[in-house]
Amino acid sequence: MASKRRSHAVYETTYHLVWAPKYRKGVLREIAQDYGFAIDTLAVAKDQVHIFLDFPPRYSIAKVVGLLKSIPASPVFEEFPRLRKQSWAGLCQNSPL
Repeated sequence: MASKRRSHAVYETTYHLVWAPKYRKGVLREIAQDYGFAIDTLAVAKDQVHIFLDFPPRYSIAKVVGLLKSIPASPVFEEFPRLRKQSWAGLCQNSPL
């Protein structure tokens, strides 16, 4: 990827992120577009998500990962409220499955 220019910065950052998703939805490209991230490569498997991603320096890596993992989960929890009870938050509260 080529260097990107903003009014007060020139940057070239690319991260390879891998995580095991509990809940997936095909919205990662939409999130990237909304926040100005550039996805070089995206592969979603049954048990892993691999993404090569470039993003502006105004975002920390923790913020980017939080956005990519939390935004897709929200609609799933709305559509299937029982999944929230099966997540770590629900299990920590000793909710019945």
